[in-house]
Formats: sequence, structure tokens, C-alpha cells
Amino acid sequence: MAEPIPLRRYIAACAVALAPSYLVLVILYWMDRLEGRPTLVAMAVIGIATIVLIRGYLGSLARFARFVGELSDEREPVMPRLSFAPATEELATAAATLSAGWRRQRASIDNLAASAQAIVDGLPDPLIAVDRQRRIVRTNRAALSLLGAVGPERDISTVFRQPQLLAAIDGLLETGADGNFTGADHAVVAFGLSGPPELDIVAHLQRLPRAAADGSLALIVLHDTTALRRAERMRADFVANASHELKTPIAGLAGFIETLRGPARDDSSARERFLGIMAEQADRMRRLVDDLLTLSRIEQHEHARPDSEVDLEKVLRGVLDLLQFKATARKVALELGVEAGLGRAVGDHDELTIVFQNLVDNALKYAKPATTVRVAARVDGPERIAVSVSDEGDGIPAVHLPRLTERFYRVDAARSRQLGGTGLGLAIVKHVVNRHRGRLDIQSTPGKGSTFTVRLPRAGRQG
Repeated sequence: MAEPIPLRRYIAACAVALAPSYLVLVILYWMDRLEGRPTLVAMAVIGIATIVLIRGYLGSLARFARFVGELSDEREPVMPRLSFAPATEELATAAATLSAGWRRQRASIDNLAASAQAIVDGLPDPLIAVDRQRRIVRTNRAALSLLGAVGPERDISTVFRQPQLLAAIDGLLETGADGNFTGADHAVVAFGLSGPPELDIVAHLQRLPRAAADGSLALIVLHDTTALRRAERMRADFVANASHELKTPIAGLAGFIETLRGPARDDSSARERFLGIMAEQADRMRRLVDDLLTLSRIEQHEHARPDSEVDLEKVLRGVLDLLQFKATARKVALELGVEAGLGRAVGDHDELTIVFQNLVDNALKYAKPATTVRVAARVDGPERIAVSVSDEGDGIPAVHLPRLTERFYRVDAARSRQLGGTGLGLAIVKHVVNRHRGRLDIQSTPGKGSTFTVRLPRAGRQG
């Protein structure tokens, strides 16, 4: 395909090429070395030959220019034939080799960049990179999940409003008059991130030795310590509550023992009364220690999901038989309803017995006399079985429901202790249900009663 050649360039090239030859012919004619007619013939032949050669040469140059242009557009053109310009053909070969090397280098760089981004996205903690002007230039998937869509070139202050974090970033990026950084190259900042839910965050800041290709100069890694802080608070509360729960009966026992050794040493009626109270306090401590040991044992293997099949109807009937005497004493009726074709649940027989014994026992404690505690088991979709325990008691205010499964949390502490509660029953229920990969739902209406529903995986059909 012939390459279009601009006429102006064509005329200029021909003029430059013909000028020396024509000048020599004119001088020879002027010196009478050549006659007029031979001079004109020579000029015509030289002109025609030059025009042909110039046309081919300029066409080769045009094809070379197009070839280089296509290479610069990262295409792979066919090497053109440049027979009228051998040097240009060598240049085209060198340009093609250079372009191929550049494409390989570019592909390698792109692969490295993709690998680096994949590694950054694979980090469990949110990561944000900022440039010298504190603008966000890179984030990973965890950061997008925590903060939502963060557009590039946004100042970090549009995402975080915490002054201590912004001050630490400014300290990392601050430079002196000589352009060198003046502060440390790393920092750690703890702050709270408003929710919901509210999060406790520890930010680790690191300045890079030099700016990356994308402008990144400082990295911010956010570590969510909410669960750790909550666990620390729960551990501290647990120790304080357990100490308090044990301290009260121990102090009572010590006081009665001192009284029996002293003023009431010979008082048989006081001795009998005190011994009865001491027995109650000792039984209270025994129940508390038993519940603490049960809770500790369940927590140790909470991560291990049970895989046995359990006949829930048999478990529920056993629990109701065990608590029938207590129900009769409190003048409360027990009622069990089991849906036909209930099937079996995946779980641990003994632990599920503890769950439903705690729930039914709580229902009996808080049910009004001459009412009924109803236990109902039904199929809850193709993968679950639901067991609900309902009472007709005073109910629980909604403000208390989210905290009912906390250790030692009581709606009415005095009444709970009076009824023999340790404050750990529902905490045990929660941990057992979690181990079974189930769910505990609580519904309550003040003045009407409460319903506790446990949903468990159904044997043979769980996902």
C-alpha cells in the first residue's frame, strides 16, 4: 500500500536532491564544456531518476513513521519493507526489539503490581496508603469493608476525624527546611471509631524510605481491638463478680461460725437456725462453683462442633420429669408439645440437657403460681429445629434483653439470689448454643411472660 506523501515535503526533498546535480550541469554549460541539448537531456534524466528515488525513500520513511507510531500505541504491526532506505529498516528492527522488550517489562511490572495488590487485599487488617500531601492513594479490601468506598486523591481527614491520628500522620510527613523528615518513621495511635458498631482501633503508621511509584509515602494499618478490649472488660467484670458472689456467703459462714463459738455456744435453738442458714450458704457456693466449672468446661471446647445425633423429645421429657417435683411445689404446670416428624438434632446429649434444664428451671422460678410453663419443639425450616420455653411470669423489660446472657447479669439481683440463681445459667446456655452453631432468641412482654427459643441444626439436613 503506497504511503501518502505531502506535496510540499516531496517538492522540498526533490529540490534538495536535484540542486547539486543541476548546479554542476549549469556550470559545465556556462564553461562551454556541454552543449545546450545534452545539458537538457542530462537534467531531464537526472530529474526523473531523482524523483523516483525520492518517492521511494520518502515512502519508506512514511512507513517507518507509521510503524513506530503503532509500536508506541502498544500494537504489534508487521515489519514494513524499507528497500529504498536500508538504514531506516535497521532502525525499524531496533525499534521493534525495543518495543518488545518494553512490553515484556511493562507486563512484568503489571504482574508485580497485581501481585502486590492481591497481597495487600489479602491482609485481614485495613490498610491505607497516603502521599506527601496526606491524600489517599491506595486501600485494600478490608479498608473498603470498614470505611466504605474511599475515592482516590481524598485527604485522609475526610475519612478519619480523630485529631490524634491526623496529628501522628502529620508528624510522620513533616519535613524541615532542608527537605528531610524531622520526626520518627513510625507511630502507634489508639482511638475509637464511631459506629454502629463502635470499634476500638489501634493504628500502626509507617513512613516509607522513599515515595512509591503511585506516590505512597506512609502506610496506615488499622487493627480492630474491639473483641480484645471487650474480652478484657468481661474478664475483669467476671473476676469482680465471681469474687463478690463467693465473698458474701463466705462472710456469712464466718460470722455464723464466730457466733456459734461465742455467744450462741450453748443456745441450741440458735445453733439449729444458724446451721440451717450455713447449709443454705454452703449450697449456694456449691451451685456457684458447679456453674463456674460447667461454664469453663464448655468454653474450652466451644470451637469444636458436636456431630452426634440427639433425640430432642427424649431430652425434653427427661428434663420435665426431673423438674416435675419443683413445678408441683411452686404450683406451676409443665406442658410439652412435640411436632410430628420432628427428627433428631445434631448436638451433645448432656449439654443440651443442661440448656433446657436451665431454661425450664428459670421459667419455673419466675412463673406465677397456677400458670403453665410450655415447652414446644417444632421443625424450623429444612435445616433447623426450634425448641421454645414459655412462662406466664412478670416478663422482662426490653432494655435488659441484650444483656441477659452476660455472666452474673440479673434483672433483679435480690430476687435471683433468693430463688437460688447464680447468674450464670443463661451464660451457659449461650455458650452451649454457640458450640452447636445454633441461635438463642429471647422475646418478652412485661406483665405477660417470656419465651426463650433455641434453634439447633437438624440431623441429616444441616448446611
